[in-house]
Amino acid sequence: MSTSHKIAMAGADCPSPTVNVWDLFVRIFHWSVVVLFAIAYVTGDEVQRVHIIAGYVIAALLALRIVWRFVGPRHTRFADFVRTPREVLAYFRDVLQLRAQRYIGHNPAGGLMVVALLVMLAATCVSGYLMTTDAYWGSKAVEEIHGALANATVALIVLHVLGVLVTSFEHRENLVRAMVSGRKRLPADSSRVDRSVMQHLTASG
Repeated sequence: MSTSHKIAMAGADCPSPTVNVWDLFVRIFHWSVVVLFAIAYVTGDEVQRVHIIAGYVIAALLALRIVWRFVGPRHTRFADFVRTPREVLAYFRDVLQLRAQRYIGHNPAGGLMVVALLVMLAATCVSGYLMTTDAYWGSKAVEEIHGALANATVALIVLHVLGVLVTSFEHRENLVRAMVSGRKRLPADSSRVDRSVMQHLTASG
């Protein structure tokens, strides 16, 4: 039986067949960082102890996420979603034309955003830590860098949310709900789906 036929059969048996994509750790990591970064950003110098604790917890979560990229399920690994610049640009072009391919895991733009956010969060944590050391205690330069990195992270978050909304609209899929449940629907049409879906169905057959 062909993969396309399997997809059609799945759609016939169940209106919205789904597959587990985001494991529990990734979901906890994602929403914990969302909450902790918001806490750290709004507290700032006002509630310094809370700000520092939130920063340390974010740093610990980032370290765990890096480890998880080696031992976690397929879609959590960087090799699954980090694409070449050419692929990312091609994906953006397809998005503008409303014909972007649907991905079960992160699409090329989403993969780029994941890396950018991880790097920016890590840099923000490092600069925040430096401000607590004897060498950089009271340094205005490090304080300004820390603030600039935090603001740049906010800008990336805004772009990330916009990307989620655009992708959800184009593919008629609630990506926020998917990051809560961990599950995404399998496509009824195999013409606009990435290879991960095909491999999943082939393995399950």
